[in-house]
Amino acid sequence: MSNWISKTVWLLLVMALAVAGCEQEQRQEKEREQTADVTTSQPPYISQAIEASGGLEAWTKTKKLEFDCIVSFYELDGSFYLTKQHHEIYPKSNLIRVSAQEPQGKLVWEYSPNGMRVIEGKKQADFLPIGLGAEDFIKAILDITTAPVRLLESKAKLTKDTTSVKIEGNWYYPILQAPPDQTGSEPFRPKFVFYQNRGNSIVDMLWFLGVDGGTTLAVRGYNYQEVQKGGVVVPAKIEFFITDISLVMQHRLVKIDYHQLRRAK
Repeated sequence: MSNWISKTVWLLLVMALAVAGCEQEQRQEKEREQTADVTTSQPPYISQAIEASGGLEAWTKTKKLEFDCIVSFYELDGSFYLTKQHHEIYPKSNLIRVSAQEPQGKLVWEYSPNGMRVIEGKKQADFLPIGLGAEDFIKAILDITTAPVRLLESKAKLTKDTTSVKIEGNWYYPILQAPPDQTGSEPFRPKFVFYQNRGNSIVDMLWFLGVDGGTTLAVRGYNYQEVQKGGVVVPAKIEFFITDISLVMQHRLVKIDYHQLRRAK
């Protein structure tokens, strides 16, 4: 009797494992089909940017990125401030959380589609250089790191310029907000532009107006690398610059050096 019960339990266990395996395989197949559908429905420049940054499947699987870094803030008079920061980035949620232990106490900032939230500390920290606000600082880090996801989200509102421009020795295609239908005489001026590297298709530079509405800022990513084998590709270094209207870099405001990149499960 006990032998029959044991065989029955074993058979039920095997059947349960088989069903679970089939369900998992079906889920994975569905995810692959959805990934293929999303990839083929994108404008070529977005698909190229995604592939150059690790591929859509890698970005889809990445729920959270964690970075430890050294951040340098530079003033116009040549002085600078060094600090350690921890960055948590949630690509799908369009959310970033920046934390640091400063002399004045712990600082925790968060930016999401709902705007900026100060969890600990103050919003306008003393170390931020003139012309750069806290919200612009953390949002730009989020946007340059997760540029493929941000392009995918905003594809209906974007247009790629077919004429490339040369900036600091590299050729780029500007990707900007599509101009609205307008009848006025004032030309349309976008407040935010992605720049896609013509050589490798990575979007490694952003341009935007600063916190006071008059400061023109550029954010550049460098030394792109995988966070893990087969994972997403992100910058290991980020810099902020004040520029002129021709995007000539005039003064460096921020340098971020990541010394540990990892994807959190």
